[in-house]
Amino acid sequence: MRIQWLMLLLPVCLSAQEPVKLTLAEAEAVALKNNPSVSAAFLDAAAANQVTLEVRSTLFPTLTGSVTGVASVPFSNISAGGLNNSTVYDRLAAGATVSQLITDFGRTSNLAASARLRAEARNQLAKATRADIVLQVDRAYFSALRAAAVVNVAKETVKARQLVADQAEALANAKLKSTLDVTFAKVNLSEARLLELDAENALKAAEAELSNALGYREARTFALEAVPVTGAPPNEVRPLIELSRQRRPELLSARAEVESAKKFTTAEKDLALPTISAVGAGGGVPAHEAALHGRYLAAGVNVNIPVLNGHLFSARRTEAEYRAQAAEQVLHAIENRIARDVDVAFLNASAAYQRLALTVELLDQASQSMQLAQARYDLGLGSIVELSQAQLNLTSAQLANTSAGFEYSLQRSVLDYQTGAPK
Repeated sequence: MRIQWLMLLLPVCLSAQEPVKLTLAEAEAVALKNNPSVSAAFLDAAAANQVTLEVRSTLFPTLTGSVTGVASVPFSNISAGGLNNSTVYDRLAAGATVSQLITDFGRTSNLAASARLRAEARNQLAKATRADIVLQVDRAYFSALRAAAVVNVAKETVKARQLVADQAEALANAKLKSTLDVTFAKVNLSEARLLELDAENALKAAEAELSNALGYREARTFALEAVPVTGAPPNEVRPLIELSRQRRPELLSARAEVESAKKFTTAEKDLALPTISAVGAGGGVPAHEAALHGRYLAAGVNVNIPVLNGHLFSARRTEAEYRAQAAEQVLHAIENRIARDVDVAFLNASAAYQRLALTVELLDQASQSMQLAQARYDLGLGSIVELSQAQLNLTSAQLANTSAGFEYSLQRSVLDYQTGAPK
């Protein structure tokens, strides 16, 4: 029997988790470590950096080693398939061929610059992904803090209304108050318990959201460290918009994409220019017919001049020009969107900061009103309706005051994100 009880209690013990102590900075670090989107973005940026090396490889010499063995039918010649020396000799040879681009009149350099700028754009997008994750964690963190604070308010509300309900019932039993007072008090108590239930459920949901933002597969409970409320937001929005234009990674990425498109357009124009390369070959022929020498060495210069290709190069140049123009339009759209987002974030932060003082004043007035209503009720001068309204006003003021600080901290995080402030 004892073993059966232990088996029943074991899942309960396993499910009871110790709250994870966490600061905001630790939460951000954990999320950046666990979130696969951040790793994918930086890996994509690292891959883009390799494209620059791939393009620049054209500027460096290439060396190729070859080993060739040929057996021919007597008096055989190649009669079709190429304009070359058609006589085939028996031979076994080994050698190397080296080639070096002398100039393509800037095409490869422009292609390399375009690839480098595109890699820079990917690096900025990776930073943007990182900033998105940090903001997501901040939202979840402050939401969890606010939910925990609301739970505390709800519990205190239940205690306060329980006292009033007990008082009303005692007075009714003493024939000093009517049963209507008891009914009103119990209704208020039930509302407080519903508030507590909803608050606890909201806290669990907020912790689940925070767990997901941190990269955990299962919901966890947290003991979050409070974040001090920062000072007032800036007075003007215009400097913030200018800062965002200098620091927002999405905007820096779009600018790099525009410059990359322009460099690529120039490279496509250079397709119409000739390319000049130097080629050298050398090696030995240890086994060969008498018509061949035992060694060979040759060098030359090759000039390729494009003449006709069915308008391929002109079409590629025009395509690149259109894509560059499209990239510029995307840049303008991002600039407009970021300016709007900064403006909205500034207004929200300013309004949230003003709510701090207003909610403190509201709470003070509601507390005084509650004290007066309680005193009037105790003296028999006030009704239960008056006391109930005072309780409701006090609870609303407590909730507003509790949420104001966390809302302002969240809006400041959003404003920092919109202006590209480093974290």
